Amino acid sequence: MSRTEEQGGVPTGSLAHRVPDLGGLELLLAVARLGSLGGAARELGITQPAASSRIRSMERQLGVALVDRSPRGSRLTDAGALVTDWARRIVEAAEAFDVGAQALRDRRDSRLRVAASMTIAEYLLPGWLLALRAQRPDTAVSLHAGNSTVVAERLLSDEADVGFVEGLTVPTGLDSVVIAHDRLIVVTAPGHPWARRRRPLAAGELASTPLILREKGSGTRQVLDAALGGLARPLIELSSTTAVKAAAVSGAGPAVLSELAVGEELAMRRLVRVPVEGVALARDLRAVWPTGHRPTGPARDLLSLTRG
Repeated sequence: MSRTEEQGGVPTGSLAHRVPDLGGLELLLAVARLGSLGGAARELGITQPAASSRIRSMERQLGVALVDRSPRGSRLTDAGALVTDWARRIVEAAEAFDVGAQALRDRRDSRLRVAASMTIAEYLLPGWLLALRAQRPDTAVSLHAGNSTVVAERLLSDEADVGFVEGLTVPTGLDSVVIAHDRLIVVTAPGHPWARRRRPLAAGELASTPLILREKGSGTRQVLDAALGGLARPLIELSSTTAVKAAAVSGAGPAVLSELAVGEELAMRRLVRVPVEGVALARDLRAVWPTGHRPTGPARDLLSLTRG
């Protein structure tokens, strides 16, 4: 015996199968107000045959006649008048639902919290955020810059809407997409002996030399450590790309930095690039977000700008 038969012939499926959709209820309300199926169809921007088909579909679904059609127009049946009263309350509730949902979207779209590792925060995000402001002038943006570990922590604790990292791997609990590619290069001040080398630096010599490095947990440090199979004890350990660059310019020692970060210094000969052989220092730059929660609203727009 079917579930319908157990209930005395009354359908017991989900509401979606037993209650007409909002489009049909709006059509019924328009017929009641205008007294014309054709006029209701025009108001809703559909053809009269489509309106007739929708009314017949509702009548089959509900098991009662809703509209009497005649050359003089369309008139609700007694059942149709009663259904229209119920439909009005459903449509009003749907309108209230829509207003509330729009308020949630407006609240979401009024702010954007970004977390980014240092190189991206310092050298790429400013341009992206300027472009986003042109699209969304009313969105307030906050940016937290830190290493890749910190970016992951902020995303997973719901303190950021979207993040950007530079490491070799995607932190656990995050989804990602590659937005750009970068290369790490060895640089020194012009007075350093490496600046006058005629042959490329060997990977082993780079690995065994104390360098000015970013802190553990940074994407730059991860890529360099993995490429060289280990690093000597740092000469100096600093927490930002700008600080590492300043130390290298001052002559404190060699450093490994993103090409994005040192273009001006190389052009003005404040730093010299040192060629290295036997090691690849390329890396992917990624946008990241909590697994299963792809960015929406301003975060989605920012993501599209990074890939444009």
